[in-house]
Amino acid sequence: MSEITEEKRTVFDWIDENRSWISDFHQEIWHYAEPAFREYRSAEAYVKLLREEGFKVEEGSGGMPTAFCAVWGEGKPVIGGFAEYDAVPGCSQAAVPYRKPRDEKLHPWAAGHTDPHSSLGTAALFGFLSAKRAMEEYGLKGTLKFFGEPAEKVCGSKPVHAAKGYYDDFDAAILYHPSSVNNVVKEIAGGSYYNTLYTFETINPERWFRPKKVPFRIRGHAGGRIPAALDAVCLMYTATKYVEDAMLPYTAYWTLNEYIMVGGQCTSDNLPPRIAQIQYAHRAPLLEMQDQIERVLDNTAKGVGQITGTRVTKRIVTKTRCGLANVTMSEILYRNLKLVGPPKFSEEARDFARQIQENLGLEPMKAPLTEECQVIAPIDASDESIRRAFPPWVETQGSDDYVEYTWTAPAVRFRTANATLRPPDPNYLYPPWVRYAMNGFRACIDPGIIVAAKTIGATIVDLITRPEELEKAKAEFRERTGGGVGGSRWVAPLLPKDFYPPIDLPWPEYVTTARGYEWSLTKPGPAKEYKVIHEGL
Repeated sequence: MSEITEEKRTVFDWIDENRSWISDFHQEIWHYAEPAFREYRSAEAYVKLLREEGFKVEEGSGGMPTAFCAVWGEGKPVIGGFAEYDAVPGCSQAAVPYRKPRDEKLHPWAAGHTDPHSSLGTAALFGFLSAKRAMEEYGLKGTLKFFGEPAEKVCGSKPVHAAKGYYDDFDAAILYHPSSVNNVVKEIAGGSYYNTLYTFETINPERWFRPKKVPFRIRGHAGGRIPAALDAVCLMYTATKYVEDAMLPYTAYWTLNEYIMVGGQCTSDNLPPRIAQIQYAHRAPLLEMQDQIERVLDNTAKGVGQITGTRVTKRIVTKTRCGLANVTMSEILYRNLKLVGPPKFSEEARDFARQIQENLGLEPMKAPLTEECQVIAPIDASDESIRRAFPPWVETQGSDDYVEYTWTAPAVRFRTANATLRPPDPNYLYPPWVRYAMNGFRACIDPGIIVAAKTIGATIVDLITRPEELEKAKAEFRERTGGGVGGSRWVAPLLPKDFYPPIDLPWPEYVTTARGYEWSLTKPGPAKEYKVIHEGL
């Protein structure tokens, strides 16, 4: 068990003294609920607070308007961390014990926080601020480097920051995520995530076959038309479903998901739809698996272009590496997580949980919260859970772009729990809105934020005041990478340094017009980002 040093006591006391501020900031971000690459108000709130706390902040870092890089302190070690703040379209839910959209003025399928990233960013921010307070009070030297990372739901920003060198000066990084458990990732880190956009365009519809000897042609819009962009995206969707089972053997957990970003852009006329877009996101534990999926998708898109006479271009949205574990960092942080202790949920949280159960027609429980959200799991728990489900060769699992931090310096990934409802039987699943509602209810979400912030602050203090432990973590990093950055087993960023972030794509967002909130189609970015797969007619 780690001891509570004077520096750590300062961290804990500062966080306890500022619980109301922490809770209020979380509520602010939770209510903004802005989706990927469109988190304008959320990023602004972070930047304002960090500048008021003395950080030097670069807004729009990496060419992403809702990203930032904030730096405080001087010298070594440089400790990195981040906030996320993107929400998820279709997940709007008020912080009430029944199904209700977050804001009645918005469409019921507007965005909402699911994981929630609102608490992720809040806990990380105030953990770094608590460490700053201890560094000021005790004259500790070091640099805190805190990032605003938009669009985690499409793993969008961290690969860009990594490719452009923003993490290159790290000595260590602390990476947090809220959950239903309190644990540390020890050996099995996050897997890889690729995201690709295929655009189908009807460039020259007049070149589609017409018999020359037909004496009469219907003019205007009343004639037959070329199979066009909308047909192409429908074929791409269907053809991919047919070949999906043949992409890879189902020997480990890999997934492929799609999203139609543009569905045709045409009214009910005889004009051919000129543009349609479909986005594919795939997750896998090996980069070789990812590359195979990409090859099949490219080949399918080319075939669809040939069938429909459309021009096909490919745009990389993101590519992440597989994660790299660091047991030394995990052990350092785990000591502090045990020192802080698990979240303690009040009777107010339990009563809110019982109201949800009652509104679902269930018998309210005396102890409605899971045991797992109220204890610290053993340090091996996360690995053992994955090992039970997957073959031994699987060394990474899931996906999250935090993995980009793990290839520049020793890093640790940990979780703390939100209040989580106990099911009436092992096979019962609560509807998703239940978790979303509890994420916005202070008594259910704040305890996990406080535990995470204290753990982060205390771990930063250890990394600064115990240089021998940081050096041990660095030695492990060099061993795992075959010599550190650039070593024989090191994996370089998968995006080029001049990568243009996909901020120009038509991501869902809130826009204001004379009619209220609406969607918009954004002007395309640089032509070089679109690789032609098929030229069309």
